[in-house]
Amino acid sequence: MTNRRLPPLNGLRAFEAAARRLSFKKAAVELNVTQAAVSHQIRGLEDWLGHKLFERRVRAVDLTMAGADLLPAISAALDGMNGAVDRLIRPDDDGRGLTVSAIATFAAKWLVPRLADFQDLHPEIDVRITTSTALVDFDRDGVDVALRYGLGQWPDVRAERLLREDMFPVCSPALLDGPNPLRTPADLANHTLLHVVQMRDDWRVWLTAAGQSDIDPTRGPRFDLSLTAIQAAVEGMGVALGHSNLVETDMRAGRLVAPFTLNIPVEMAYYVVAPPERWDSPKVTAFREWLAVEAAG
Repeated sequence: MTNRRLPPLNGLRAFEAAARRLSFKKAAVELNVTQAAVSHQIRGLEDWLGHKLFERRVRAVDLTMAGADLLPAISAALDGMNGAVDRLIRPDDDGRGLTVSAIATFAAKWLVPRLADFQDLHPEIDVRITTSTALVDFDRDGVDVALRYGLGQWPDVRAERLLREDMFPVCSPALLDGPNPLRTPADLANHTLLHVVQMRDDWRVWLTAAGQSDIDPTRGPRFDLSLTAIQAAVEGMGVALGHSNLVETDMRAGRLVAPFTLNIPVEMAYYVVAPPERWDSPKVTAFREWLAVEAAG
């Protein structure tokens, strides 16, 4: 058996992403890690190899000759591994499979509760849901269609707006009549504010609109996903700033309530996204049309 002496896989992945994009920052977004983590992994790879792979400049990086020599082989190897794993977990289904990428919270709170209806309408299509906060590479990741959150402007894809939303405070019903009842926005001064890292300005925007300049909009614990912040609110840990599409299931079930009437429209929205060549394929079309009906309802 060949005794292979290989560097750490994380270092190779970080190098390949950064070399392909010539940017540590863009590589970090793609890999869903911090820029510092990418830099650390690449330095570890350089130390392991004994060669410098990048020329680091103030606002850019360039490949060294060693990096340029290494990139094609590493890209081919990672593509080969990705293809082998994808074939293993997603065997040939004669076109039946539909892989959908979505943000975890939106998938759990909006998409999955409705998905049985799609399967009833289209039993010939086997749906596979993957979740990620990073933008997917449709070809590399084997994704047919994605549900993205933003302004609808992404390169090389078609995008169709699915859902707008509002944001407003939500909490456990137990907090309404607890030791510090929630009657008016001013009562939030006596409660813990729950934050989502990627929505760091939401509380400031809502409190300003509510005329509550004396309440610190930054205090309280932070969560990396809306899913965990919403669950913390369900458990009575504090008050979260809910986005309508993500809290509707818990509100219908009585696990969450909206103590106030002030709703703030959110500029960003959810979009159905797919490469132009897949947009009108039968299975993507069926899924898009079903989503449109669900969103309208």
